[in-house]
Amino acid sequence: MRVVHVSDCYPPRTGGIESQVGDLAARQVAAGDEVHVFTATPGEDGSHGGQVELRDGVRVHRMGTRLPFDMPVNPVSGPKLLRSGFGDVAPDVVHVHAGMVSPFAFDGARLAIASGLPTVITWHCMLDGMLPALRLGARTTSWNRVPAALTAVSAAAAKRVADVFDAPVEVLRNGLDMAQWRPAGGSDRSGEHGPLRLVATMRMAPRKRAVPLVQIVARAARTLPPDRLRLTLIGSGPSLGRVRSTVAELGLDRSAELTGRLDRAAVHMRYADADVFLAPAELEAFGIAALEARASGLVVVGRKGTGLAEFVQDGVDGLLVDGDRGMTEAIVTLARDGELLARLKAHNRAVTPTFDWVDVIESAREQYGRAREIAAHAG
Repeated sequence: MRVVHVSDCYPPRTGGIESQVGDLAARQVAAGDEVHVFTATPGEDGSHGGQVELRDGVRVHRMGTRLPFDMPVNPVSGPKLLRSGFGDVAPDVVHVHAGMVSPFAFDGARLAIASGLPTVITWHCMLDGMLPALRLGARTTSWNRVPAALTAVSAAAAKRVADVFDAPVEVLRNGLDMAQWRPAGGSDRSGEHGPLRLVATMRMAPRKRAVPLVQIVARAARTLPPDRLRLTLIGSGPSLGRVRSTVAELGLDRSAELTGRLDRAAVHMRYADADVFLAPAELEAFGIAALEARASGLVVVGRKGTGLAEFVQDGVDGLLVDGDRGMTEAIVTLARDGELLARLKAHNRAVTPTFDWVDVIESAREQYGRAREIAAHAG
């Protein structure tokens, strides 16, 4: 099968969509497909304007333009390059990956559908705060009846998309190499007789709520005896300076470590020496970092009503809470209740989540078949 993925963002940029699209494309190549990626993200060498590079067996078409900060948009020549690319590659299916703001991806979806190509659109975001405007725009332009297979990465995200379109929205979940993230050695102690070791991996940006997370941990620490909590924050981004200053202001210098960005192997090593993964984001469409932690055997504490519910059952894989106060209380509970912590950790180390790439690729093929049926009916 000849597949074209369309995504504003792609490696070398880092983030959830970038890693998922890159991994999915590489896995499809390994499964025997011919895979192309059309992206507005420049290459590491600055390649753009339609230049093609081979990355992990994937033909990556760099359709961006030179802009400050390598912004992944190309409003001038992007549509022309997309149209030409579809004509040259002649894909069997086009898989569009949408975030909150994805002008390049939506140009790709519009042009693919206009060309009669079977099209899958996957939303990797929560649409909260934009639903009324999106609903009005979809109905004004008749996109509410778009002839494409509509999907989202979780049931929570799919519910928002379904509020915009007059068409079924199915779940196409993210994938993970479970063998790569299986629980490592580490300590099996419960955390009852030593510090509870907390960890979070995220892009340090307001949407991920790194600063509120530090405040949550500080409130929990004030409730507990001294030195009962240790916090490791992994990642970088525009909020990093504010996170550092908040750590200092709240007196967490001795108990909090900011590592910066780490590669996957280094993150996995850190998880081997941790107990609990914290996921404070309110609009988490899926939570790939939380899934990596869950696959590594950590207890996950996150927000109800988010994509974490795809792999975290409250009281079984971790604790799902209503807000920041609930997260503070969950941390305190796990620090005080060694039996609960040990039970959750034992379950997560013994039970592997069902998100392996073999299953995800099969699910993607099912959506590609659905897209072909929709395109044939529309034609």
